[in-house]
Amino acid sequence: MGKQRRIVGQFLEIQLPDHTWTYARVLDKASFAFYDVHSLNKIADINFLMGKNVLFIAAVFNDAVTSGRWKKIGIYPLEARFHILPFKFIQDEIDSADVRLYNPNTGEIFISNRRACIDLEPAAVWDAEQIEERIVDYYAGRTNVWLEKMKLK
Repeated sequence: MGKQRRIVGQFLEIQLPDHTWTYARVLDKASFAFYDVHSLNKIADINFLMGKNVLFIAAVFNDAVTSGRWKKIGIYPLEARFHILPFKFIQDEIDSADVRLYNPNTGEIFISNRRACIDLEPAAVWDAEQIEERIVDYYAGRTNVWLEKMKLK
């Protein structure tokens, strides 16, 4: 696959290690929305994808797109639901009581508590391979090793 640029609003086709397909959307600030789509066949209908729920939003290194690993299949302006990125949590590895909220929209970090962070994604930048494994594990009903390492303690 050839080189490509990361452009906010792009739809991306991702071939998973189990030879199925899933789809993502390029958001602002290194973030991607991963749709609740797991298919044996490629899907080219962007309107179909836009109607799907989002499994999670995570930051991913740009080379997932720029290397051509995740292939762009179209682009469309972001819907309002993607204009404000969800908060993430940061937890100190040594002192698990030290929990903070991270606002990816502004870069601000706030002192918080565990309860406020329960349903949030960890503040991390993922490799393409880690995201792909996470999605395969989700659909297989397995615990993902990468997410387990980063989960709230």
